[in-house]
Amino acid sequence: MSGTKQTIVTSLKPGNYIVIDGVACKVNRIETSRPGKHGHAKCRIDASSLTDNSRKQIVLPGHDKIDVPIIDKKSAQVLSVNDDVANVMDEETYETFDVEIPEELKGKVEAGISVLYWDILGEKVLKQLK
Repeated sequence: MSGTKQTIVTSLKPGNYIVIDGVACKVNRIETSRPGKHGHAKCRIDASSLTDNSRKQIVLPGHDKIDVPIIDKKSAQVLSVNDDVANVMDEETYETFDVEIPEELKGKVEAGISVLYWDILGEKVLKQLK
């Protein structure tokens, strides 16, 4: 069961995961401005989506809280491959589902092998071969 938890914006570091506009993202860069005379420190976060690598940017007050996705990392066995989609079976629950094959794994995924996938906010993403 994946969901989210919250963390304070100033505690984020590059490589952390956050949720921007309902999309799970990996923080690439974070810049924090100094607090002004009457204001709070602002944090500019550059991130990329974990599912399609699109770039996202957000600016938040440093004391705000932001959602952090809880990522389930699981193993599955490939049952069949059809174009850019693999039909896989979870090795614990025996649930079968289709998952898109990322660009860097095309041509390497074939029936019978084990793969690692992430369940991020209810979306399953193929990450690597085992």
